[in-house]
Amino acid sequence: MMENSMILLNAQVQFLETKLAIVHIPLHLYSHFIQPILRLLTLTDGADEVDGLPRRKWAYPNAFTNISVTTIECSVVCPRRLVDELFRPLIERLDAKAKQAVIISNDDFVVIQVGGEGMEAGQRVLDLTAPLALAGISIFFITSYYSDFVLVPYNSKSTVISALEERGFAFEPVSNGHGANMTNVSSPLHSHNRNSSSSSSIDLLQSPGTPPPATVAEWQTKTFSTLHRHDILPLVDESLELRTCAGYRSDSADIHDAIQLGIFKCLLTNPRFMSITLTQTDTVSLTLDQELLSQFPSSGEGILLQNDQTYFAIVFDLRKLPEESTGIICGVAGRLLDRLGDEGQGEGTFNMSYLSTARTGNVIVREDEVGEALEALIEEEAMSVDGINVVANGH
Repeated sequence: MMENSMILLNAQVQFLETKLAIVHIPLHLYSHFIQPILRLLTLTDGADEVDGLPRRKWAYPNAFTNISVTTIECSVVCPRRLVDELFRPLIERLDAKAKQAVIISNDDFVVIQVGGEGMEAGQRVLDLTAPLALAGISIFFITSYYSDFVLVPYNSKSTVISALEERGFAFEPVSNGHGANMTNVSSPLHSHNRNSSSSSSIDLLQSPGTPPPATVAEWQTKTFSTLHRHDILPLVDESLELRTCAGYRSDSADIHDAIQLGIFKCLLTNPRFMSITLTQTDTVSLTLDQELLSQFPSSGEGILLQNDQTYFAIVFDLRKLPEESTGIICGVAGRLLDRLGDEGQGEGTFNMSYLSTARTGNVIVREDEVGEALEALIEEEAMSVDGINVVANGH
């Protein structure tokens, strides 16, 4: 754990002390799991103080939790012990077919948090994850209102550190001996090398015995070949407009309760799209169907901080991939930056965020950029070459 974060391209980067599991729940079983999901949202450790300071009303007791309902699935990321406590007993009571449909990850995951605001946030994540991609380490991305989170296998933590060090990241032990500070002393962005940073965020994990691609170009070719071979196309629901917001940082019990009640109402309506991210350091973050904002008190009452932009999700349904595969979202994101970023069009930085769930990849882009993004992805799909074998893991 990196107790004292260093700045990475204007961002704070740290490992969060946790072991997470990822749960895939098919939408037709979503209603069966409402109770454990709501219980997960209302957890409290009963402590009045944290590190000698009063506990903030809006602070979540666990390091990281994400609950996402997309057009494809419900996905839950939370500490393994809570999966065993809240979800496993219910799964055991399902019939055989339903029990088989709900999937809990075998691997535990640890989270790298990349904090810092600004439109370059997605680029910062790509800069961080490029060495992990080239090392063949499976990763997931979840973007919140405040931070980006990169999930990596817990058992690969030492490999992750080594891979980052080999690509120019420097690690130093902290005074308590439990972690490391991290700073990238040779960031591609510091040298303005856009191609090496954006296009190298392909986080596919080769099947056993298959050597990883030697170049970023090979990663991209194999990424889109995999999508093409499994008939996976990018999809956009033009009727589903998204907004990103966060709970107002207040210790008022009334505001806290109003936000929580609004979230409960949204989840009970079987939302078309809603992603909830909870951490110990920030207020709740939401990316949700714009129509769900009506479940919260008006913004004039200081309940939600809102991004004024309207977004759309470009969705990849990854359920067709082999069982050990969990997504290719970063390969897609890297290609989008290449085609639509600074060097692709010369019209400014391409803005996007990520939501990796258990069985879907979601690239979330602004309303005015979704058309160009979709065209770029469909063009790449058409250019894919058959006959290249690759297994994709992570997003």
